Amino acid sequence: MQTIISPSLLAADFTNLKDDIEMVNKSEADWFHLDIMDGVFVPNISYGLPVVEQINKIAKKPLDVHLMIIDPDRYVEAFQKAGADYLTVHYEACTHLHRTVQNIKQHGMKAGVSLNPHTPVNVLEDIISDLDLVLLMSVNPGFGGQSFIENTYSKVEKISKLIKEKNASTLIEIDGGVNLETGKKLIEAGADALVAGSFVFGAQKPYETISKLKNL
Repeated sequence: MQTIISPSLLAADFTNLKDDIEMVNKSEADWFHLDIMDGVFVPNISYGLPVVEQINKIAKKPLDVHLMIIDPDRYVEAFQKAGADYLTVHYEACTHLHRTVQNIKQHGMKAGVSLNPHTPVNVLEDIISDLDLVLLMSVNPGFGGQSFIENTYSKVEKISKLIKEKNASTLIEIDGGVNLETGKKLIEAGADALVAGSFVFGAQKPYETISKLKNL
């Protein structure tokens, strides 16, 4: 299977957001990655439901929505209505993770769980078979453009091993510091999907950059 590329619109030019969405539509990218931050779970605020709804009107590829918020259960139905195809919540933000995952699935979306850099992958041992996606943060969540945390390669290998042991079909996605060098190593370690923000939208030739990531 070819690597899934999910450009993060957090790094897009919001004064020309329609143009950047159209660029991703026409590119070899597979998904749109949407980072939702509440200023509480992470020390930053991004955008919310009205923006997701507008993005969904233009986007021609699945919306890969990453909730970096507390109490995500309150918003599952709202994000489904806004157009989310994949909805990822943080392990660290969910008291009853299994219930949250089932809630996402009952609303017709693919369910993902994200782990912060300090959270070990074995916390997902009892739920991995229920997940469509595991999103490993390779930077501390909240801001774009951070340096890649090298321990991520080891975490990818560990979660890949766990998925195989449980005979699960869970995808492994990585978010933070992805470029051609880290992307290649992540794929070799077992990653299925790469999120790239500033590396794509800050590139002089974003189409070519996405194509290079896609064909690593």
